[in-house]
Amino acid sequence: MRTLRLKVKPGSREEGLTELDDGTWLARVKAPPVDGKANTAVIALVAQHFGLRKAQVHIKSGASGRSKLVQLED
Repeated sequence: MRTLRLKVKPGSREEGLTELDDGTWLARVKAPPVDGKANTAVIALVAQHFGLRKAQVHIKSGASGRSKLVQLED
């Protein structure tokens, strides 16, 4: 099991996941931060990037903020 520290930018023009110099990841998603849409988009983006199913990606903490801990199951 692996844990990622994410900084999320909802409402971005382009979607993408990039690793920053300090070891955190920047997740840019088009979805707005309304009704959990951005969280759903983040889960889909992380799953696609690491070749996992969405069910293998969980937001461990920070569901209502821009900084999140995301857990990846093997």
